[in-house]
Formats: sequence, structure tokens, C-alpha cells
Amino acid sequence: MRNLILRPDTEIDWRAYMEQIEQYVGGERDYVKIRGGTGPLVYPAAHVHIYHALYSLTSQGRDIQLAQIIFALIYLTTLVVVMACYRQARVPPYVFPLLVLSKRLHSIFVLRCFNDCFAVLSLWIAIYCYQKRAWTLGSIAYSWGLGVKMSLLLALPAVGVVLLQAIGANRALKQALLMGQLQVVIAWPFLSINARSYFSRAFEFTRQFLFKWTVNWRFVGEDVFLSKSFSITLLAAHAILLALFASTRWLEPSKRSIPEVFRMIFDPPAAQAQQELSRRVTPRFVITTILTANAAGMPCARSLHYQFYSLIAWATPFLLWRAGFHPVLQFALWAMQEWAWNVYPSTDSSSKIVVGVLAVTVAGIWVGTRNDNKQEAQHSHFE
Repeated sequence: MRNLILRPDTEIDWRAYMEQIEQYVGGERDYVKIRGGTGPLVYPAAHVHIYHALYSLTSQGRDIQLAQIIFALIYLTTLVVVMACYRQARVPPYVFPLLVLSKRLHSIFVLRCFNDCFAVLSLWIAIYCYQKRAWTLGSIAYSWGLGVKMSLLLALPAVGVVLLQAIGANRALKQALLMGQLQVVIAWPFLSINARSYFSRAFEFTRQFLFKWTVNWRFVGEDVFLSKSFSITLLAAHAILLALFASTRWLEPSKRSIPEVFRMIFDPPAAQAQQELSRRVTPRFVITTILTANAAGMPCARSLHYQFYSLIAWATPFLLWRAGFHPVLQFALWAMQEWAWNVYPSTDSSSKIVVGVLAVTVAGIWVGTRNDNKQEAQHSHFE
């Protein structure tokens, strides 16, 4: 590349992003042939479009100070959206300071310039739109974020549950088709050249993770970490958690079991019944369901890298509050999590705390939301 000048603490992925975009600008459209210093391009097409724009704005990636200013604005924009989502869910004021205190989160956005920042912003915009019942805008925002990084797939089951209960099977299907169509549109420059190449890189589910970068499972040792049995165990644990939350929490508005909900897809309820069901899909239910799905997937991920904290940091204060923990315990768990994610490289102790806090959060949210349906009904009655 041409005289790319970076500060050492910002160099991790930015240089690789710019090297990859330079190949894209040069006309390369086959995903398997686009590479950077850290390896091949492994993110979906929205990532390419965003960093192509940044490539142009920052003098082909050389103006890192301008890039950091842009990412600082992205951070502030995301923070505003997060606070708006919290407000919609009637989160008490004492929780809000935790949204601005994370050193690691500041690093991810302003120093590292990771693409996770754009994915997270899109996810929170989607949550806010769904809370405001702007279903199409929410689906576009979510699909765009998924087009930046496939980690947003963790929230997909919850998005489907929210849409199905809020707008019914027919309209929910249209939203799903819209999301799929947007993925095709943004990826078309690559799909038209080599579709198999694109999907094998952008949505690679068989990717082998390196033990040296894991933040969460270091304490199990490299042999266990790399074993197939460990991978299968985590996958099974994730499936069990999703089934547990779906059957006991996420379908509460419909008052149906999982098999009954599947039947509802083919035999939709009457219009009046659907309206009553839709009213029970409240702003608090929307954010709780989506963030819970994300949180349930995190401890089951074989390797969380530091940038994944962007998906956790702004969700944790809300989930700890919804778990019903005492405020002192909420702040203590948040502080433990923040400390662990700031340990570099990760250690056995820090990874145990990462997994432990995630596990306590998931268990707490399951227990703390057991009476949600009654509480939401009371709120709806007084509105």
C-alpha cells in the first residue's frame, strides 16, 4: 500500500481493511482473492461498502486521525440510540452511567476502528425502530448490520419471535424476505462474479478459531478449546438456551407453546386476536428479547475476541437490571466484566470471569423475567 501511516495502537485491523479495500477499488470482485495483512476478507458486503467510503474519506486510509473522529461520532450516535432504547423500556436513571464508563468500548470505537461499531449501531437502531413499531425500518437496519458482520445472527431468533407476534406470520414473512433481498442487493457485485466464493467467506460457519485470541475460554486449555467435542457441546448448550427462553419467556405475549406457534404460522389468528397479541409486544419486551438472545449466544461462542465486547457492553447494564439484581450487585458484576475484558492478553482468571459474568447474566435474566407477562399487562392497562 502507499505510505499508510498508523499509530501502533490503531493498527490491528485498520491496515488490513484498507489493503482489502484497495484491491476492491482495483476491480477485484472474487471474495476468495481479496486479502489483507491479517488474512482473507471474511466479512459480508456491507463491510466493504462502509470501508470503501472510509477509504475515500481518509485519503486511502492514511488519515487515521480523521478516521478516529468519524468513529468517535459513530460511538456518540450509538450511545444516543442506546439511551433512547433504554428510555423506551423505562430503565431507571441509576443504570445510565454504566453506558459511558467502559474503557474497552472506547478503545474498540475510537482507537481500533473495528467494523463491529457499525454492526452494533445497526442493531441498536433496529431495536429502537421495533420499539417504535417501525417494522420495515427496523428490518432494514438489522439486515444492514448483518451485512457488516455475521455475529448479528445471534439476535436473529429473537427478531423472528418479535416480528411473528407483533405483526403476524404474513407480514413477518415479508420482513424476512426484505432482509434477504437487501443482502442480495448489497452483495450483488460479488454474487454476480462468484456467489460460492462470497458465501464461503462472508458467512463462513466452519471457520477455525485461534486459541491465542480467545477472551472467554482460555481457561479450558488449547487441546479442549480446539476439540470437536467442545464445539459440539457449546452448540448444544446454545440450542438448549434458545429453546428454554423461547418456550418459557419469548412466547409469553402469544400465550402459546412452540408447536402452537408453528401452527399459528399456517393458521394465523383472527384480526382482533392479532391486535391484542401485538399490544403485548411492548418496547420493554422487544429490547429484552433481542438482548437476551444475544447474551445467550455469547457464553456458547467458542472464541470471543475483544471487539465482541461492543455487543456486550451496552447490553449488560440493561440485562443486569432486568435480572432484578440489587444495584450494588449490578455495578459489581459490570465492574468485574469490564476488568476482565481489559486484561490483555487474556488469562485463565480473566476468561473465567468473562464466562462467569455472562452465565450469571443469562441465568439472572431468565429468573428475573418470570413475571414479565403480568407486569407488562399492568403497564399496558395504565397507558
